[in-house]
Amino acid sequence: MKCVGLFAGIGGMELGLHSAGFEPGLLCEILPEAQAVLKERFPGVDLHTDVKKLRSIPKNTSILCAGFPCQDLSSSGHKHGIAGLRSSLVGDVFRLLAKKKCDWVLLENVKFMLHLNGGEAMANITQALEELGYRWAYRVMNSQNFGVPQRRERVYILASRTMNPENVLFRDCVHEPATISRPVDISAPVGFYWTEGTFATGLADNALPPLKGGSTIGIPSAPAILFPSGIVGTPDLRDAERMQGFDEGWTRAAEAVVKPSFRWKLVGNAVTVNVCKWIAEGLLHPPKTGPTNFHPHTAKRWPGAAFGAKGKIWRVDGVYGPFNRTSLSSFLQYPTKPLSHRAVTGFIGRALKGNLQYPLGFIQALEKYAKTL
Repeated sequence: MKCVGLFAGIGGMELGLHSAGFEPGLLCEILPEAQAVLKERFPGVDLHTDVKKLRSIPKNTSILCAGFPCQDLSSSGHKHGIAGLRSSLVGDVFRLLAKKKCDWVLLENVKFMLHLNGGEAMANITQALEELGYRWAYRVMNSQNFGVPQRRERVYILASRTMNPENVLFRDCVHEPATISRPVDISAPVGFYWTEGTFATGLADNALPPLKGGSTIGIPSAPAILFPSGIVGTPDLRDAERMQGFDEGWTRAAEAVVKPSFRWKLVGNAVTVNVCKWIAEGLLHPPKTGPTNFHPHTAKRWPGAAFGAKGKIWRVDGVYGPFNRTSLSSFLQYPTKPLSHRAVTGFIGRALKGNLQYPLGFIQALEKYAKTL
């Protein structure tokens, strides 16, 4: 079964599908540094550089996947919405599907798209899929539940012309485990954005906040970790690659094009391999039954999980899982880099100016660490 990857980045969706048994038939990515990675990791696969110039997809394509640009849809981005210069490129997905309809479509983007401009992006995407004859389903899924200690919630949209995508996307669902709701405390490693502090911190319990391609200080950088020992450090890039489901060193080829530090941007913008592999396994062996806890949805606000067709929407309640978590401390294989005095005191200063709530002892632990530098 062949897959086509648009906005392929460093191949997270494509690697997940390939790991389950799909063969990449065509890739499209505009960034030269990401192209260098794709050329090394998917040798011999047809690679296009501009989705707007791509005229068609191969006839034998089973699934088209696209983690389309999120800059206009992210809570920390431009917030231009689906009509923004970058995120509007999802329209090329539908342009290509209009010429060659494949059995499955898999899209991924940020959770904030459900709320920005009243969920305009979701309305446009689901309408476009229905106009092309697709039945669709989506749910917010957290990479942290798929074996990597990264709290990364993303919307995954699965559509099909011949099958019920909700059967695939809502399998293995369980009620939310009680252990997931415990408050963040410093008795376990705490991940946070050291580049933030005033309006957001990304605090994550025994995990990292979402790896991302940029920051408020304008550079791609790793989140920080406060360990119970009082040490504060940033993870090694090799561990960050693993935290997105790649082998360590996956992005090394990019250094032929850009500085090594830019590999953080590639990793931060990637789609988590593990989640896509789980979806792909369901595509190869689709369950015969779907969710049972669903209801007609008529509210204006988009729910966290739903499916639909022909203008009708059903929200799905209580979806959570699979539940496969690992601790940050046991996952890391390489020493962390100590956070500098300037970086930690800068965060503390921003935190004290803001009105955000922090775990008991968190700021004090950072202040104590700063005194050791």
